[in-house]
Amino acid sequence: MLLTLTGGVIAAELSEGHPTTYVVKKGDTLWDIAGRFLQKPWLWPEIWQANPQIENPHLIYPGDVLSLVYVDGEPRIGASGPRVGEAINTIPLAEIEPFLKLFTVVEDTSSLPYVIGLEDNRLLSTAGQRVFVRGMQGARPGDLVDFGRPIHRFGGGKGRSGPGRSTLDPRGMPVHGHWRTEPVMHEATGEFLGDEVQFHATGEVTQIQGEITVVVLREEGREIRVGDRVLPHEDQPYDLQFLPRAPDNIPGNAQVLAVADQYDHGGTRFVVALNVGARDGIRNGHVFSIWQDGAERADIIAHQNAMAARNDSVRLPDEFVGHLMVFRTFDKVSYALVMSGIRPVAVGASLKHPDAVQ
Repeated sequence: MLLTLTGGVIAAELSEGHPTTYVVKKGDTLWDIAGRFLQKPWLWPEIWQANPQIENPHLIYPGDVLSLVYVDGEPRIGASGPRVGEAINTIPLAEIEPFLKLFTVVEDTSSLPYVIGLEDNRLLSTAGQRVFVRGMQGARPGDLVDFGRPIHRFGGGKGRSGPGRSTLDPRGMPVHGHWRTEPVMHEATGEFLGDEVQFHATGEVTQIQGEITVVVLREEGREIRVGDRVLPHEDQPYDLQFLPRAPDNIPGNAQVLAVADQYDHGGTRFVVALNVGARDGIRNGHVFSIWQDGAERADIIAHQNAMAARNDSVRLPDEFVGHLMVFRTFDKVSYALVMSGIRPVAVGASLKHPDAVQ
């Protein structure tokens, strides 16, 4: 079995000290393997031309042997192996699993059905507990649903307020006294980018009585409370396999919208939210470079007067921060993992083509 990687990558694109052969091991990621051979891992799919006779030819398996050869002066990689077991992933799933399984982004949680009561008023959910839901028009016995809690509202752009997120209360309204007490909105369109929802449990519809739907929980251990929203259950709402690659175009307003766990900054292997999504052409696997906007500096050398110095201020060049890769995409928002960096990633950082130099 032979897979062949071809393309127009010149020798200068190869990593310094790259191997001539490499045996794929369990626990490897496609990003790390690409980085062994290439200075820019996102070029991997540009040189990948797999054997079309092989089912799922883009996947790589533990035990595959990658060999670097040159054809007409161009580097190519051949891969041979038994193709058994589970294919390797692009990035470490353990580092993004919570954002794959426990979080989603919806247009507006205020329109979703919600929990209005719980059996015996218990807070800690248990399998078999009944939950009473209001607003589930069209529900039928046997339907599976997920219970989620709105936690943030996303929005913002390069305007005065900048990007950000509002913390939401159980009603889905911004928490009073939070650093941003009014819902943030997209600068260009004046719209919300979406509400971030954290899943807590799955249940099955068992009964409909007027406007109240009875749902029996199928799992236990996580808190359910009045105000939690109800969404249709999806068995596999996210991708597990994708190729790192440069996006076809870069939206002009693309920015880091938020950093996981309420931080304002994050480093390598931090999850960040972006203010662009599927409607902007963003897809899983897209790689961006991250840039901090250059600071404005008053010219205090040319002007002794402070006001004159401010009026003659200049903007310093943008500062390169690192690279990130999108791993889950919604309509207006996406999640990405910081793959590498030379300084912390801040909320409001701009996104550019991965090859950008300024």
